[in-house]
This record gives sequence, structure tokens and C-alpha cells, in this order.
Amino acid sequence: MLCTVYCCAVITIWLQLGGCAVTTSPTSGPVHSLQFPIIQRDAIWERAVSVLNRSHFRIARESKLEGVIETDYRAGANLLEPWHPDSIGFGNRLESTLQSVRRRIVVTMQSTAPDVMTVSVRAEKELEDLPGLAAVNEGGATFSEAQPLNRDLTQVVGQSSRSRWVPMGRDIWLEEQLLKQIQTGSL
Repeated sequence: MLCTVYCCAVITIWLQLGGCAVTTSPTSGPVHSLQFPIIQRDAIWERAVSVLNRSHFRIARESKLEGVIETDYRAGANLLEPWHPDSIGFGNRLESTLQSVRRRIVVTMQSTAPDVMTVSVRAEKELEDLPGLAAVNEGGATFSEAQPLNRDLTQVVGQSSRSRWVPMGRDIWLEEQLLKQIQTGSL
């Protein structure tokens, strides 16, 4: 157990020193957008929904009138889930393996000129912050040594309070990949 913790710490430090682990602030990074002819609006809309579905993001809200497609939050894929394409690169997969990370996508389509539509993708990334214990030992929760035997044998398992999610900014690699897929129509 101690060896595993030591190895994970060494790998994390190595990735951060090597420049593989990147954290962005909510306003940093380029705006990821493409321009299409306005007559392709419906086809691009359907392509965007298809790309999000193939990337395992569940659509939470679609509004063609507002030009917005929003997804629900999705837990980041870890090293043992290579079939989920939402964690781009080894650093992101390692981070999702060692810590709970979630992402959500917002795709906007807006008219920017008389015959031109701009499609932009924003991938928001959040890190879980547990305020208390995540779980307790079943034996310690059921049979306390400090008190006399209690006949209530229900176990205390789970978190002591709700999780908090800390915004980590945008996932620019995921934004680039999704926009490329929307442009080409491939996965």
C-alpha cells in the first residue's frame, strides 16, 4: 500500500515537472470556434449532437433558438477506461485516476455575419473536494470499543456531507478534439 502511494506521488511530481500536467484558469486559453455557412446550421447542429453522444456526454439541454447545446457533468475517464474519449492525454487520465474529475460541454452556434455561423465549444473541468471522511471502516462503525455494545447494527458507510466541486478552468485539449470532430464529422 505504501509503495503504491509512493509510486503515484513520484509519477505525479514527474509529470508536473515535465510539463505534462496543465491546469488552466477559467479565462485562459484560446476560444475554440469554427465558422460555417449559415445554410449548414441544421446539419452542423445534428453533427454536434452526434459527436457529443459518441463521446459519451449526455445532452442536458438543447435550444436551437438560443443556439446552445449543454451536457450533463460526466466523470473523467481514468487509465483503466481507454474507451472513454473525454480525458485527452496521459496526464489527464492519470489525474482522473488519482482524483475525481468531471467535465461538461457547452456548444454554441451564433450568426456572426449575414451568411456565416460561428460554432464554439467550451469544456468546463471541475475537481472534487471532499469536506469530510469519504468512508469509514465497517467494523469501527458497527462495534465501537469506546462505548458499551450497542444493538443497532446498521453500518455507517459513505460521506459525512455532500461533495464540493472546485472549478479548474477549461479543458482545451477536449475542446479542440470535439471541434475537430464537429468539423469533419468523424470520431
